[in-house]
Amino acid sequence: MLPAERHFYLTQSVHSDPGMAGRLAELPDGPDELALLVRHLLIHREEAGRFGCALPESRYRSEAETRYIGDILDIVVQLHDAPLTAPRRPLDRFAGTCRDFALLHCALLRHTGTPARIRCGYATYFAEGFHDDHWLTEYAHPERGWVLSDPQMVPDVRIESPYDLDFDPLDVPRDRFLVAGEGWLRIRRGEADPKTFGVSVLGLMGMWMVRANVVRDLAALNRAEVLPWDSWGVGDGGRDGQNEAGEEALAVLDEAARATVTADFDEVRALYRDTPGLRVPETVTSYQSYDGECEVRLRGDPQAGEA
Repeated sequence: MLPAERHFYLTQSVHSDPGMAGRLAELPDGPDELALLVRHLLIHREEAGRFGCALPESRYRSEAETRYIGDILDIVVQLHDAPLTAPRRPLDRFAGTCRDFALLHCALLRHTGTPARIRCGYATYFAEGFHDDHWLTEYAHPERGWVLSDPQMVPDVRIESPYDLDFDPLDVPRDRFLVAGEGWLRIRRGEADPKTFGVSVLGLMGMWMVRANVVRDLAALNRAEVLPWDSWGVGDGGRDGQNEAGEEALAVLDEAARATVTADFDEVRALYRDTPGLRVPETVTSYQSYDGECEVRLRGDPQAGEA
């Protein structure tokens, strides 16, 4: 890895910045240990039942709309005023989504000196025969290059794990998680059914969702780590996919998909910088899962890949 790439993925983005350094004291610095810590700080809002508890409706609807890691950690401490390494019951954890697990893990890796980024794509280990919308952490291993890690799937040593996997979630095989661009290209080549890509628990599926994720993954490679329902430019198919992509947009999406599959640093940076329909604008359309559609102005400078 060249110095410019290493520096880029060691640097916090506006989204991943954890804020007050004092609360990050005495953290472990290994990727696996940090993934376990993330598992103890967060719960996916759709998995509370797996842990034998129920989230209050207000928390279920609102916490996952929190964009910035500094704000997420504020909520973590408000729920349980103790060091981040202290044990927490499931209901004392931030109730977010897979994106939040991935981004918090990424933030802690960057903080402790490991280059990291998050990837938007599809996991094949939630529902048989289906590619579920999912976000993972990808970090730079000194010998193996980029490694995929799923901190949400890490067994919680304090509670019986609600998941049964046939692989190590700290080293996710590339055939068990497809980056969005790979899914897009397979569909475009007729090698995959778009109806097998989406969010199984919500009954949402289709190529329009993959389209949006291609653009989100390119943004994440440029340190603009948006929410899973933020849309803009050529990735915005509308709330239900009603806005079809024209031939020009399809060509841009094909190029973005190919770039994210290889993830060459200079290529993804240049493509993001030079293509207005791919760059995160100052204001995005957020198709929130439970509270409708809204326009959200982001912090920072999204044009620089630092939204």
